Amino acid sequence: MQATVTVTPSRLPEVLLHVAVVRPVFLWGAPGIGKSSLVRQFADSLGLECVTLLGTQLAPEDLIGVPELVGGRSRFAPPESIARDEPYCLFLDELNASAPEVQKAFYSLILDRRIGSYELPEGSVVIGAGNRASDNALARPMASALVNRLVHVHLRVSADDWLKWAAANGVHPWIVDYLIQRPDHLWSAPPKTEEPFSSPRAWHMLSDVMHSFGPSESLDDDTLAVLAFGTLTTSHASAFRAYVKTVRHAYDLDAVIKGEVSWPRRPEDRDLLYFLSETFRARLVKELPADKRGASARGRDLGFRAKTLLVELAEISLECAQLVIANDENGAPALPTWFLVEVGRDLPRLIAARS
Repeated sequence: MQATVTVTPSRLPEVLLHVAVVRPVFLWGAPGIGKSSLVRQFADSLGLECVTLLGTQLAPEDLIGVPELVGGRSRFAPPESIARDEPYCLFLDELNASAPEVQKAFYSLILDRRIGSYELPEGSVVIGAGNRASDNALARPMASALVNRLVHVHLRVSADDWLKWAAANGVHPWIVDYLIQRPDHLWSAPPKTEEPFSSPRAWHMLSDVMHSFGPSESLDDDTLAVLAFGTLTTSHASAFRAYVKTVRHAYDLDAVIKGEVSWPRRPEDRDLLYFLSETFRARLVKELPADKRGASARGRDLGFRAKTLLVELAEISLECAQLVIANDENGAPALPTWFLVEVGRDLPRLIAARS
């Protein structure tokens, strides 16, 4: 299922508060972005117990129950996990990953809020969640009859929301500081191969294992590499490792821009140079004015200083300098045209290599 309109984690509770209390909701989103925890938090906010059923671990009889004799007649006795006397939040996780016969068993529970003779208590809410097939996750086609019984809400990653949560929940400060600078590294599309990829869940896991080593100074670079490459997208792990090196060696992009320190030149610091180049590019994309004529004095000063720094960077690594001025993923210029023109005038070999 493709998303036409998406919501952020901070907006989701409001949507659920007005929708899930009257109709069952299905929450779509990529793996690792926090769907399950958000549903549990929503249930807590209503004072409801959250009962989670994993679609991939269910058989039809786990929902409809088993037959029992009552007064000479048989009836299906629903499982204790579902048949409760008090209102609760029924969370059907990985619903669209369940087998077709299990999905069918959910029909009456989702639409009529009933299993056999048992009916969900007044005030209960039903929420399903699952990944999309495009996320390279386990997902089965959802029958139209089931699709039509749910209100579909698509969740997207929000770096601002996650960073606020992370700062209040003990996430390692190196991770928080790094993602403030590179919010685009919070999440990456799941790969088609079996390898780690970045997500809010992956960064949280990395934080937990980093904390388990105790004080930051006790976590050496080789160990950090094992942890980062074991949880994150390869390029993000490499960049984070380089960022930690800047912290440990007091290497700061602001200091480079101010001229207090120079670009690192040692061969063993190549990953550090690459990280600083990427961060420099992100800074220029964010802060250089689109039109030089209307630029502030600060914007003009940054443009002038950036050209000098590019010359110095190209002397050390033409590849890193090219990275700074490279086009975006769609092939369009990422930096303002006026700046690229001036760079081409002052450093023609860099522009020639770029094209």
